[in-house]
Amino acid sequence: MAEKVRIRVQVNGVEHTSEVEPRQLLVYYLRETLGLTGTHVGCDTSQCGACVVHVDGQAVKSCTMFAVQADGAKITTIEGLGEMGRLHPVQEGFWEMHGLQCGFCTPGMIMAAADLLNKNPNPSEQEIRHALEGNLCRCTGYHNIVRAVQYAAQKMQSGVAADD
Repeated sequence: MAEKVRIRVQVNGVEHTSEVEPRQLLVYYLRETLGLTGTHVGCDTSQCGACVVHVDGQAVKSCTMFAVQADGAKITTIEGLGEMGRLHPVQEGFWEMHGLQCGFCTPGMIMAAADLLNKNPNPSEQEIRHALEGNLCRCTGYHNIVRAVQYAAQKMQSGVAADD
């Protein structure tokens, strides 16, 4: 049995100190230790993007990062993106533009899209499609997902609150 390592992380604004095995992936730490099951494990090979979270403000596939690498980091999961009773504009866009489909890929798509809009508040359709290349949706196409991101971009630029 591997010796455990103490880590301290801030997840969705809450401080956590935990003992983890050095080889434990961040996605499993979030899901199994912290009980934040909104981050999905899709392929376990970093192909699908269902596990995308934000680590220190950057989109990261949490199945490619060890929990010990996140020591000292601020992590945001899909549970921490919006506020209680108030969806983040990207979440609202997925709702309004029917981008949800089966929902399995949705948390990773939303986190990747939010990262895009933080870096580029007015992306073109091509830039949105390029930014979401690391996220796979096996339901149908990406048309409504792209429309959801465009909706969110407009909402964020107008400064209108998500539920106004």
